[in-house]
Amino acid sequence: MNDRIEKRFSQRKAEGRAALVTFVMGGDPDPALSLDILRALPKAGADVIEVGMPFSDPMADGPAIQAAGLRALHAGMSLNGVLKLVTEFRRDDADTPVILMGYYNPIYIYGVDKFLADARAAGVDGMIVVDLPPEEDAELCVPALKAGLSFVRLATPTTDDARLPAVLANTSGFVYYVSINGITGAARPDYSQVAAAVKRLKGHSNLPIAVGFGVKDAASAAEIAAHADGVVVGSALIDALARTLDAENHGNAATVAAVSKLVSELAAGVAGAKSSAKR
Repeated sequence: MNDRIEKRFSQRKAEGRAALVTFVMGGDPDPALSLDILRALPKAGADVIEVGMPFSDPMADGPAIQAAGLRALHAGMSLNGVLKLVTEFRRDDADTPVILMGYYNPIYIYGVDKFLADARAAGVDGMIVVDLPPEEDAELCVPALKAGLSFVRLATPTTDDARLPAVLANTSGFVYYVSINGITGAARPDYSQVAAAVKRLKGHSNLPIAVGFGVKDAASAAEIAAHADGVVVGSALIDALARTLDAENHGNAATVAAVSKLVSELAAGVAGAKSSAKR
């Protein structure tokens, strides 16, 4: 596991609480405001930051994150631009784990070896690449691990016990449990099923289990935090950002404030959650 990721989850576990993992799209609504948002996230209570790599065909994403990716692309964001964002973020923050999330196509075009070297140099800690199954681990996952980057894998309600060993074989950093079947931003999960799923995953892995999809507010974050090692929030933050944009998708100071406010509320919900026996 990457040192920053391991340290952050260990810190939160020692405090008897889950970590708050926040997702924002790199370059949304523009590169300058995106950097301001990244810098504001830890101050608002984010423990881990996932930065989306904008892509023109994001098959696993719902309308909110699709729109965020298109805004970023229209603003001139690229994979190289995302790495520059992380580099700038690292000038002021050497502790918060940063994970890149997206699809393999932009990485393939960039060049795997060059991408991994540049990501490490920028201060990236790991990645989530949603369209590379375990059968393709030699393509990116194994090289990433050799380069010192964590490779976070997704598990879903349909990932059965026969499939889990393959999914978890090269997973590092944490396991991201997708709590519902469907695209990002969909309905709220059944919290009783989440508790059972986390328990099942812990029977297969010693890694922290972070749960996402369907977390909208402090109350839903607290429900998840009672059972998981981490709570992942993405679409709700994108929605908060989008509500501040004008007709041309330009943001302003209110954009950063809106995202920060919601993160603070989510962090309070996570911190105040009643811890279950899992910790």
